[in-house]
Amino acid sequence: MEKLKKGISRQFSTELFRKSGKFSFKRQSSLDPRRNNLRFSFGRQSSLDPLRRSPSIENAERTVPENLDSTMQLLFMACKGDVKGVQDLLDEGIDVNSIDLDGRTALHIAACEGHVEVAKLLLSRKANMNARDRWGSTAAADAKHYGNAEVYEMLKARGAKVPKVGKTPMAVANPREVPEYELNPLELQIRKSDGISKGSYQVAKWNGTKVSVKILDKDSYKDPESINAFKHELTLLEKVRHPNVVQFVGAVTQNIPMMIVSEYQPRGDLGSYLQKKGRISPSKALKYALDVARGMNYLHECKPDPIIHCNLNPKNILLDDGDHLKVAGFGLIKLSKISPDKAKLVQPEGFYRSSPYVAPEIYKDEIFGRNADIYSFGILLYEMLEGTPPFNTKSPEETARLMCLEGQRPVFKSKSKYPPELRELIEECWDPEAFVRPTFSEVIVRMNKIFANSFKQGWLKDTFKLPWL
Repeated sequence: MEKLKKGISRQFSTELFRKSGKFSFKRQSSLDPRRNNLRFSFGRQSSLDPLRRSPSIENAERTVPENLDSTMQLLFMACKGDVKGVQDLLDEGIDVNSIDLDGRTALHIAACEGHVEVAKLLLSRKANMNARDRWGSTAAADAKHYGNAEVYEMLKARGAKVPKVGKTPMAVANPREVPEYELNPLELQIRKSDGISKGSYQVAKWNGTKVSVKILDKDSYKDPESINAFKHELTLLEKVRHPNVVQFVGAVTQNIPMMIVSEYQPRGDLGSYLQKKGRISPSKALKYALDVARGMNYLHECKPDPIIHCNLNPKNILLDDGDHLKVAGFGLIKLSKISPDKAKLVQPEGFYRSSPYVAPEIYKDEIFGRNADIYSFGILLYEMLEGTPPFNTKSPEETARLMCLEGQRPVFKSKSKYPPELRELIEECWDPEAFVRPTFSEVIVRMNKIFANSFKQGWLKDTFKLPWL
């Protein structure tokens, strides 16, 4: 029997099943979507497992197969109540806190089955009383659920905790209904001091990889509108896949707190970058603008309904390690759909009156379409080329009023520094009449032409270094 190194992580799930009257052993890939339903099923299950499968084989019929995995042997012996078998395995070096893929320890199993002597032995070998399985259950919670009072009182006397469990608004009754994107919250290590500190986004590590985590506020669970907004954001994130759109990693919907997890961009957002750098070169502005245009064009062409961002600004554009931009922050504005590509704001008061990037039709609470995002793009391109937002000496509220109600536009101070075609494109993008503005697919074609012409005419002398077109 092989010895198990302390802390070993399980890469495979295990299943015991009867075949031709005998037990056989089966390894199943951890990436197999069926693995959530093929578990350690010969004993009582976690008190928080939604299905809580009951054993199909009586204790008297169970024998240990020779090829059974060492951790599973320990759990199997704990399930049978075999004190001597458990002791022999521990003496051979198997970690008392070894877990299966569901995070279940031998103490969990002994507590479920009510085997007091096995539980005492495990505790004497320093078993972790408060270890939680994948559903958040502890040994004490399992003992209490199955009415094993002696085990429960023993654990409580030693200071074991029984977790308080609350169902989430998205909780399902059957594990088969758990969304494919569902993440185990125990795999997320959240550190608030690590990077993102503003708002509800935090940096975490998920299986060794840094990710950005949006945590649903605790007051939102009883607010149907907040839950619907959370579900809507998930629906959008789940279906988008593009190199210039922030990547969705997964979500936690079956445990509190509920979370949305997306890829982490260590270089932060474009707004912070522009504050530090100021005006960037025309070639880099073209490169960045094309990244944004490609990401937005993808969102606008999503089927069956286009995704209208409504809040495209430098803070919602992230920089990756390869110096590319990714669009983020879409799906956060509540829209009332008039048609597949026309909408109105559900809550017209709010963010947009203090944003210089908002289109006039949104500012005036009118019906708008995809070209509202084109307006924001034009302001964004202007800021990259000029180094400052429009009317930067005025407040954002005043700027929005001047541009949306009075029709004023900022001057091009650096117009001699970049191709005139870029100025023409910006002016069309921020035109007060929505129908005049180009689509993002047209923007991409025109920017490619601007690059080619500018390179020939010497406007963009450093573009030959950039392999991005």
